Amino acid sequence: MRYSGLKVLAEGLRGNKGWGAAWRKPDPKPEYDVIIIGGGGHGLSTAYYLAKNHGITNIAVLEKGYIGSGNIGRNTTIVRANYYMPGNSEFYSHSLKLWEGLEAELNYNVMHSQRGQLVLCHSDGQRDTLARRGNAMINQGDDAELWTREQVREEVPYLDFEQTRFPIYGGLMHWRGGTARHDAVAWGYARGADARGVDLIENCEVTGIDIDGGVVRGVQTTRGAIRAKKVAIVVAGRSSQVAAMAGMRLPIESHVLQAFVTEGLKPVIDHVISFGMGHFYISQSDKGGLVFGGDIDFYASYASRGNLPMVEHVMEAGMTLMPMIGRAKVLRSWGGIMDMTPDGSPIIDKTPVQGLYLDAGWNYGGFKAVPASGWCMAHLMATDTPHEVARRFRLDRFRTGHTIDEEGTGSQHNLH
Repeated sequence: MRYSGLKVLAEGLRGNKGWGAAWRKPDPKPEYDVIIIGGGGHGLSTAYYLAKNHGITNIAVLEKGYIGSGNIGRNTTIVRANYYMPGNSEFYSHSLKLWEGLEAELNYNVMHSQRGQLVLCHSDGQRDTLARRGNAMINQGDDAELWTREQVREEVPYLDFEQTRFPIYGGLMHWRGGTARHDAVAWGYARGADARGVDLIENCEVTGIDIDGGVVRGVQTTRGAIRAKKVAIVVAGRSSQVAAMAGMRLPIESHVLQAFVTEGLKPVIDHVISFGMGHFYISQSDKGGLVFGGDIDFYASYASRGNLPMVEHVMEAGMTLMPMIGRAKVLRSWGGIMDMTPDGSPIIDKTPVQGLYLDAGWNYGGFKAVPASGWCMAHLMATDTPHEVARRFRLDRFRTGHTIDEEGTGSQHNLH
């Protein structure tokens, strides 16, 4: 079924009785060409681009819960391409270009809104850093504007410009940045992959990876053994646990990242705003809720919930930046399991096991990377060569020292 405005109108007149299921609910087959472990945004986009770009359709996506039940539905929906380091810069630039055509590509409304992202600076040093970052973005072919304090005040007058501890010196505006609806991204890719013959197997947890003579042969699941020539681990915060089934120890720690949403309010925040000193970021959803978050909880955990000290920390940062939100009621919060690498950058690579591939270590950048991650992972699995924009995301860079330290804070998990 192809969605359109005319279809919506016609179904509305008929009582919405003609809508079909967005994707099938197949039982797993005994064997596939490719198995993708993980039915989140990255796994679904990998399956979609394998089918669309490379003609590989005998694929099973195995999800232990339901489609979209992991980190793809537990984030703050920000889409941007304002990275500085070689490796990250070209990758996220490629991802943003894919985002801009995604709704037409998938025939699905993912609510991609390029409302602009504003990163604030609070010292001369931060302003110089943003200038360098902006120049790198422009050199990559993306947009960036370095704003003065007066320009920021004119665009977002509700910030606290007079605070003495973190005065606002200006900001870097990235107009092509913005937000998208996280659930809709998963549903759109799921629908697109299913339409090309991919089997989406929900409630199917992988319990083991079958390896014989250094070659992957398939997986063991709660719904029986499934054979495959190639297997991809695309499970975000569970990467270390699944990789351990193949005898691998990954350079990844799993941490909790909390997010929050308030009651619906009248439109007040037009952009995505990032606090340069408090690692606080905020935007307003189409339903009016303020969506915001901050730092990870700084302790290793596989729980999809956080702790109260970090709640207090995020609220303090929000009040410091924009006191006007102090009376808004927080309706709910959630936690995502972040797979944090030592340098804060991801991994898309083959593993030492022949036929086994890894897509992991997305840290804070997982949602915005969904299209390019799938595009590059599909290219790697189909051709056994890395895509040009992801060639630096090698697994062995932590052994060779060729790290991509985007934040410039050092190669330690706790610093990212």
